Amino acid sequence: MQPHQLSSGDVIADRRADYARMLEEGGEPEAAAELMEQALELAPAWAAGWFRLATYREKAGGGEAAIEAYRRTLALDPDDIFGAALKLALLGDGAIPDRPPSRYVERLFDDYADRFESALVEKLDYSVPQKLAALVASTGRHYECAVDLGCGTGLLGPEIRADVGRLEGFDLSQNMLAKAAEKQVYDSLAQADLSLTPDLSGVFADAARHRADLVTAADVLMYLGNLESVFAILGELAASGADIAFSVEDAGESEGFHLAPSLRYAHSEAYVRMLLARHGLEVLKIVKTIIRKDGGKPVSGILFLARKPA
Repeated sequence: MQPHQLSSGDVIADRRADYARMLEEGGEPEAAAELMEQALELAPAWAAGWFRLATYREKAGGGEAAIEAYRRTLALDPDDIFGAALKLALLGDGAIPDRPPSRYVERLFDDYADRFESALVEKLDYSVPQKLAALVASTGRHYECAVDLGCGTGLLGPEIRADVGRLEGFDLSQNMLAKAAEKQVYDSLAQADLSLTPDLSGVFADAARHRADLVTAADVLMYLGNLESVFAILGELAASGADIAFSVEDAGESEGFHLAPSLRYAHSEAYVRMLLARHGLEVLKIVKTIIRKDGGKPVSGILFLARKPA
């Protein structure tokens, strides 16, 4: 049994876990935690079960007990596909990671791919693709080669397709890439990990460096804390005179970035400006706007349009 499996492998443990989920959904996290503890007595090596117990304990207000369960999750699942280290950091048990585990982000979006667009667009008023495309269109340029980093299901692709000759998309999730392929607007799609160095990222596996005169990243940088790896990739990807358009969640007046309860990172304008300057990129436009809703509340973001000097 793999530690990430959602089934414990024990029928009775699974049944108790199902009842625990119903109790939690019914507003009884303490009772859910008790029943989940009973399930884990039968399946003590079930990482997904320990993660569920941790979330029930956290909702019930048991911080220390939740920390213990998140630690057990991490011990059973060192690849941390559930993001237990992020949860521990938010609870004050450890430093905030510079970035989430790649396997956590990959699993998150592999599982989310089928309902991603309906959840994001229809329920959360997601508007970054349209707003970012408008920013790109404001340049009045036609681009020979555009690279959409973290393309997801391809929501940005149709918005910029008319302004580009060749359109490439990269994403960490194979399931998201499959959804993007269904739109038939990308000339190529491939897996890439933006948390790695340019050589290891996958962005240059089958294509040349400095090939893009437009690089976009819509709503992807919030799944990375420290953005140094992304800007290193940008530097190798962008041709002279290339435009770069991307979005971040707004961290407000802070100087850097922080991990939000949503397990996404928010970045300050000052932090992004510092990186742009360090990598020799000129700021053309900055737009502060609402990018979506979360828990019924608006999420503030910042859109950037920058250019690599010719």
